[in-house]
Parts: sequence; structure tokens; C-alpha cells
Amino acid sequence: MENIMNIAVIVAGIDEEYQHNVMDGINLYSKKNNANISYFAAFGGVLANSQYDVGEYNIYNLINLSKFDGTILMTNTISSPEAKRSIIQRVIDANIPSVVFDCDQYPQFYNVSVDNFKAMEEMVRHIIETHNIKNVNYISGPLANPEALARYNAFLQVIKENNIPFDKNRVFYGDFRGTDGKKAIEAFISSDLNMPDAIICANDAMALAAISTLEKNGYTIPDDILVTGFDNTYNARNFSPEITSVKRPLSELGYLACEIIADLKAGKTRPRINQLPTQLIFSESCGCKSCDIDNDIKDYKKRNYHCLKSFDNHVAILNKMMSSLAEKETEQENFEVISDCLSEIGCNEFCICLCDDWHGRFTQQINEKGDDCVCVEEYHVNGYTKLMSAPLIWENGSVSTVDSFYSDDMFPVPHSSGGNVSYFMPIHFRERCLGYCIISNSSFPLESRIFHTWIMNISNSIENIRKLNQLNSAIAELDKLYVIDPLCDIYNRNGFVRATGDIFKKCILEHNDITIMFIDMDGLKMINDNYGHREGDFALKTLASAMKECCYEGEICARFGGDEFLIFSDALNTETSNILAERIRKRLKEINSQINKPYEIAASIGCYITEAREEFPLFKVITKADEKMYEEKKKKKTSRYLRHT
Repeated sequence: MENIMNIAVIVAGIDEEYQHNVMDGINLYSKKNNANISYFAAFGGVLANSQYDVGEYNIYNLINLSKFDGTILMTNTISSPEAKRSIIQRVIDANIPSVVFDCDQYPQFYNVSVDNFKAMEEMVRHIIETHNIKNVNYISGPLANPEALARYNAFLQVIKENNIPFDKNRVFYGDFRGTDGKKAIEAFISSDLNMPDAIICANDAMALAAISTLEKNGYTIPDDILVTGFDNTYNARNFSPEITSVKRPLSELGYLACEIIADLKAGKTRPRINQLPTQLIFSESCGCKSCDIDNDIKDYKKRNYHCLKSFDNHVAILNKMMSSLAEKETEQENFEVISDCLSEIGCNEFCICLCDDWHGRFTQQINEKGDDCVCVEEYHVNGYTKLMSAPLIWENGSVSTVDSFYSDDMFPVPHSSGGNVSYFMPIHFRERCLGYCIISNSSFPLESRIFHTWIMNISNSIENIRKLNQLNSAIAELDKLYVIDPLCDIYNRNGFVRATGDIFKKCILEHNDITIMFIDMDGLKMINDNYGHREGDFALKTLASAMKECCYEGEICARFGGDEFLIFSDALNTETSNILAERIRKRLKEINSQINKPYEIAASIGCYITEAREEFPLFKVITKADEKMYEEKKKKKTSRYLRHT
């Protein structure tokens, strides 16, 4: 097989346009150069749920870096500092060619970037010098992000050069999210400062939200306030007013990152810093004429129609899958529903990989007081189990499974060819790791706006199956406690009634005989009084065990209560019932000779056989058998009254 290059890409929030555009370039390289790309993607930091974020970021723990020729780190998309630090350290330790975007903090990595400082510097100069603005506010990205820091420093430098005093109240520090633009405007309006003549935003998402919030508060853009963005996204280009922004060659950056890894693998040298030029787009939101010659309203209408049509189609598929999954109660039914929808979303390959303990595991632990055991459920949070299963592998309509594979291999069935693009997504419930799924050679993860929701729905459906399995197990255990005597591990009185009820009714209809054997342990009180209740319990368990060993013809054994036991049969006659009773006595003698206790385990046995009749219920038959047993006990000169006292 040819030497195929394998690249791991670590990214978060693949539904964002920045990530989408960079990944377009990476995927183009894969197609042209027959390279395999594996995206390890999370949606952390999206739902403001810390437990959910833990489950999302866990997908990065799956990556076996020894399986890859290089990594592309889109860590600028990961909002968790802890997750980012862990990834960086693991990649450094792996010592494989690695490319990072817009970050010069790690000399071990190759940096692919644009000059964020210069681009923002030119933007701020344009606003201050071309539009003669002196009262300007700034909406920043997170300063822990190198891109955000460079843009912020450029803003500070230009206002300083133009003798504009810095006022911290005219800066809002956000996280590059659209909601930050809204929050920033609300903060500016509620402050004691006059509203600015211009607001410079560190990205388009915040700029769009800022303009919408300003307009809701009666401001007109750009007549009252100029607003600028950064990234020249699709929404910014097609907004009204069109956003003045900075165009970055994102697709080219992704393609270049792959080229660097390929060159390094081939033994070639590359510079550590690799920069591509940006282009400032001066447009309507700052009062300049739009320079986008492709801003044709007819083309926009067509693109918008196709986008809405695709969204409606995917929502319909999602709703169908959700409603179908809600009805399913088994893993197999669950995976059949998922399989049915895969061809509709344009997927070629899809598989679900589950941890070997995804159902949950319970252990007994001493409580905090140290006086009792509590049942605690254990489950994975960080990392994946050594062994995984793949209960669903779907490839162009063909379904298969893999019972067991190593999580270090990541793929249950590795690709044997090149040019494959795979997306590894976590399957989890809050922080509980259930497994992950892999979707390969599909445009769905990048093109669909509902991909995140689709993955969450699959995760929730598997969690629902897990909980249903746990509930059924708990019900079965409770049912067992209801019908099984916990000491002797045979039926209790409830279990005896349930087990014999239908048989007794059938015998009535068919006029068949039934046999009740009443067994009473001899001398239990003496054992308890002289040797303790632990020995008494041992004697009871031993008698029950002897009964079970001797009843191998379908007889039903039960502990009726205390030291009283029953055997029920619809197949015994006088001869065979005597043989069974003698077999039990003989077995008890054998046990006594083996265990060498200071007491003897023995029992009195009474047997009653009669035709099953509706007017002679089972408990009356039991009473008759009890009377027979009592006759035997009297022969042993053992007082039943004294035994019970």
C-alpha cells in the first residue's frame, strides 16, 4: 500500500464560519493529495454548561498521536484554557510536525497566520484618520487568544499615536461570540460616557450583534455610529449595512498547513513563521462605498434559498429521527433508526463506538460515617476505555458491527486508502463519557446548521437506552427481592404463590394430582441459642441447598417462613415423593459428615398428594402437608410447641 499521509486536526465549534473556511482548505488538500484527515471536534463553550463542556472536550483524549504524521492545531477555537494546555503539552511530547494558527507562543510549532496587528492597525487608522473620528470604542476578543491580543494592541497603539486618551470604560472584553456584541452595546449605553462616534470590533460576529442592538436602541449605522468588524464572513458581506471588515485567506491557510506537514514528512525545511496577506474591505458600515463586486442581489437570493431549503430538509430529517428514537427501548432498535436517516443526510460512512462500560458499573463503598455500604455508580469522564465496541458501522447502506477493538486504534475498521476526511465527535451525557462517533466523507458536518443538534440527539438517545437498561435491571432486582428469599436463594412465600399459581390452575382444568411436601428444620432454636444466629442461618442455607440439589425434575422449592420450607410438584406420586424425601434426608446426612459441626442439620418432612380442585385451594393443601410433617415430628419426640418457643 502506498505511503498515505495521516493528519490529525484538533478543533472546536466547526459550525462557525472561521473554522469552516480553514477546514475547506484542509479538505481540498486531502482531495488533491490523497491524504487522510481526522478531525477531533468538540462543541465546548457553546451551551454555558460546564459539565457538558467536560464531556465535549474529552474527545481530545482519544487522539493517539503516534498514528499521525502531523497535527494541525486550531487551538484558537478552543475556549477552555485547561483543554488547550493539555493538548499543547501532549503534542509537544509527541514530537511530530505540528502547525498552529495565528500563534507564535510555541517555538516547537509551525505558525501559519496573517498579520493581525497590521490588519487591525490599518483598520483603526482608516476610522480615525480617513473618517476623522476621535471618540472611539473597542469590542475585544479574549486576550488569552493571540489573535485577539494582537488586534487589541494595534488599537491601543493607533489611538495613542493620534493622542486619543485610553479609557477602560470604552473597551468591552468579550469571547469573540455574537452575544458579546450585544452585551457590549448594552454596557456602553448604560455607562456615564457619551456614546462613541465609532465602534471597532475584533470580529464580525460581535460587529453584527452590536449593529443590531444599536438599531434596536434608535441608532442608525453609519450615520450615527460607524462600526467595523474583522474576518469578512458571509453574514458580514450580506448584512445591511454591509460590514467594513478584514478579509483573511482562511482556506489558503488550511491548505498551507497541510503543505507544511507534507514537506516536513518528506525531509524538507520550512520557516517557522508563515504569513499570508490580508485585505481590508471598506464598506457601508463605516460610510464607505461597498467594493464587493460580487454583491449581486439575485445571486444572494439564490444562495439564501438553497441555504433555507437545505436547513428545512435537515430539520425534517432530525425531527423524524428524534420522534422515532423516542419510541425505541433497545440498542438494536435505536441503531436501526439512526441507520435509516444516514443516507438522507448524504453520509458515506458512519460508526458509533461505545466504551465497554457505557452501561455503567456499580461498586459498594463505605459511606462517610463509615458505618454502612452505599452503592456508587462508576463511569468514565476522562479518556476512553482500553477496549471499545462498534455496535453500528454503516457504509453506504451496508451495516456491520465490531465486538471489540482498542481505543488506541480510534477506528474500529481503519481506512485502507487515502483521501478520507473523518470527523470524530464525542458521545456523552453531561460529563459522562459513553463513547464517540465517526462520520467520514460527508459534507454534512460542515454544511448543516443542525449537525451539533443531530449529534446531541444521538448522544441523548444512547443515554436514554442506558437509563432504560438500568431501570429494567433495577426492576428485575426488586422483583427478585420480592420473590426470592435472600438468605436461602430459593423462592419466598410470594415467589411460591407466583410460581405455582398457573400450574395449579392448569391441574384443576386437567384434573391432575398435585404434591406438597412440607419440610420443617429440626432444632433451629437450639442452634441459635447455643451457637448463634450466624450458625442458624448457615443451617437454613444448607437445608435449602440440599433441597435444590435433590429437586431436579421440575419441582418448585420455597422457604415458607422461618424454619419452614415447601416443595411443590405436579408430577410426583406416592412412590416418587417418598424417594425424593429420602433423597433429601440422605443428602443432609452426607453434608453433616462433611461439615463437622457440633450440631446436626435435620428436618421433618410431611407429604400430601391430592387432585387439584378449585374448592380445595393450595393453602389448604399446604395445611394438610403441615399436618403430615407434624406427625413425623411427633415420632421424633420433638415438640412443635417447644420448637416455636
